Amino acid sequence: MRNASSTEARALALAGFLALVACTPPPAQPTSSESDVTYGTPHGPGRVTPKSRPQSAAGKQILFGDMHVHTTYSVDAYRISLPLFQAQGEGPYPVGGACDFARFCAGLDFWGLTDHANSFTPQNWKDAKESVRQCNAASGDPANPDLVTFMGFEWTQIGMSPEDHYGHHNVHFLYDGEDQLPARPIAAKGRAVDVLRGYGVRIPKLVSESLDPEHAEYYYDFNTLSRDFGNTPSCDEGVDTRLLPADCFESTATPAELMERLDQWGFDRLVIPHGSVWGIYVPELTSWDKQLNRAQRAADLPLVEIYSGHGNAERYFSFRPREIDPAGNPVCPRPTPDYLPTCWQAGELIRGRCLAEGLDGAECASRAAEARAVSLAYGAALSHLTVPGSTGADWLDAGQARGAFKPAFNYRPMKSVQYALAATDWEDPNDPLRFRWGFIGSSDNHRGRPGAGAFKEFDRANMTDSIFAGGFRSQRDRDALWGPRPEPVARATRPTQEEIVKLGFGSSDMERLSSFFTTSGLAAVHAAGRSREEIWEAMQRREVYATSGPRILLWFDLLNAPDAKPRPMGSEVEMSAAPRFRVRAAGGFVQKPGCPDYAITALPPERLARLCHDECYHPSDERYAITRIEVIRIRSSASPERLGTPESRIDDPWLVFPCDPNTAECRVEFDDPEFASGSRDALYYVRAIQEPTQAINGARLRPTFDAEGNANATTPCYGDYRTKPEDECLSAVEERAWASPIYVDRG
Repeated sequence: MRNASSTEARALALAGFLALVACTPPPAQPTSSESDVTYGTPHGPGRVTPKSRPQSAAGKQILFGDMHVHTTYSVDAYRISLPLFQAQGEGPYPVGGACDFARFCAGLDFWGLTDHANSFTPQNWKDAKESVRQCNAASGDPANPDLVTFMGFEWTQIGMSPEDHYGHHNVHFLYDGEDQLPARPIAAKGRAVDVLRGYGVRIPKLVSESLDPEHAEYYYDFNTLSRDFGNTPSCDEGVDTRLLPADCFESTATPAELMERLDQWGFDRLVIPHGSVWGIYVPELTSWDKQLNRAQRAADLPLVEIYSGHGNAERYFSFRPREIDPAGNPVCPRPTPDYLPTCWQAGELIRGRCLAEGLDGAECASRAAEARAVSLAYGAALSHLTVPGSTGADWLDAGQARGAFKPAFNYRPMKSVQYALAATDWEDPNDPLRFRWGFIGSSDNHRGRPGAGAFKEFDRANMTDSIFAGGFRSQRDRDALWGPRPEPVARATRPTQEEIVKLGFGSSDMERLSSFFTTSGLAAVHAAGRSREEIWEAMQRREVYATSGPRILLWFDLLNAPDAKPRPMGSEVEMSAAPRFRVRAAGGFVQKPGCPDYAITALPPERLARLCHDECYHPSDERYAITRIEVIRIRSSASPERLGTPESRIDDPWLVFPCDPNTAECRVEFDDPEFASGSRDALYYVRAIQEPTQAINGARLRPTFDAEGNANATTPCYGDYRTKPEDECLSAVEERAWASPIYVDRG
């Protein structure tokens, strides 16, 4: 056996963890009691009330949706539907179930299907489109539907290094007709996909037959699909996508290539990046810089998913998981009060074991330095393998963004939304290029539940993706698939390729990851009406905002544009005067238990229990209070010669306005005199902060600290037998909404 290089180790680890781009499932059939149809009956707009569909300015409505949903057409969702990984045995998550969940459980106005393009077979793509059409057909009058469903796919790109990583992008299409959608989804190329197509993802026959013989055929089917995935022939290169056969596997390497193929189809589409800071698959030191150029079509990305059930990607931080010395060598940073590098903790674990064995301090210091170097070579996601026998709790909160609101796991700050918005491409000094994004939230849910838990914090095992990080019913099940935990030793080790492949999902830092899955975020649009065209137009013009789940109401307007007309969030304006803004916000509704009458009437009791777990969006007449409005200002660099640091351009918060908790709505106005006297373009956005409420995994790893501010213990919220099902891992958090920025240029 040979040791895996850093790139090889990363690719092989992704082959285990990122089964999402490996094999091609049909709508899996662990149970035969549910076909892929919509069972509920359309209830039309009769259930719409003023309190649940508030009016915006100029007669616009605020509508809520989830544009990032996976069903069992995604192989990772298929995997967690297998009984071995799901103690409650829910079975498959078809599109029809997602449709009913969005309509009756979550009470959404719109949602988008985004199964992984790498997971679709030609037949599955055809079936998914038909299921979306069925969902829309049950929605009533197309001009005033009770639910709009958008068809799309996820372009799941994963690079092995910062230079070739662009990340995940959801692609949505306006219409769902057969002649209004591509003949096939477009997957991502790359080493990760190559490895996954080569190795596949297997459930060993001995494991399935010994641990779950009753359902052995489900695992056989899963393995067959894994082996057969590569049988879909790759599409010919350099051919117009419209001339390719429908049954080939089409893939592209870069966002520019993806946009080119979409251009050839000519359909109205939205391409939305997401999961940008999630350190499970984002290489360390990756930044937005290489995508911020005209060659990669940066201007073709009108929206970004700032928050999902996989974490918050908003904030920029100055910490780094590794540093590069003048000679180009990686160096492990020292801890700071707000960040513990994973490589540093690897050294401390080995030092502690060494001293416990009675070895002298110099030897233990040498071994700690060696452990830091080995950890750097394998990266944060694999560092736990370099310290044999370590548990998730041993790593404390290493690699995490301390003090952030529900941050994503192993945070990559140079892929944050703020870093991107603070960057400028000066290739053409006379026409600098910047990202001009609107913000949305969504779920990234892998259980066919759009808006899962974005109404009540309950049922962690099913309303979040926590089971994604293990889901084992017992230690016996875990050991049977991944092998027993190695014995602790006082020296770092270098896992081999074979060991990493054998571990599969277990090669990633799964034990701590489960503490970072939360219920859904939501996308909110200020739309002129409820039709798909009106919702789409609101997203296109960026008159949208994100919430962390609650249906917070938010308005953000520029009051003194040159034409004297108020401009809403998402606008671009040229002016030289000091901009003046107005913010209005109201908290989400306090929820009543159970489900509203329309859901109880429409769904049979057993389906209501199966899909909704007997809890739905069920608002009372009472709203939570908005406690404050935070204003964030990001100014551009003055010139290519005066870039400054990201910190010098990001003011977060720039202004904070407390709100009267006794009022139903918080109103704020402010201006920026510095803009008029300066020379830099600026953007402004706001956060509306809601009073504290309990949230699943709100405290992430639940760390504790000593008197010096060092983390000394954590209580991870596991996604398996080690955390009791009734433990929802609740902590008080301040839920929030993020308004899309208003971009003010000097002209």
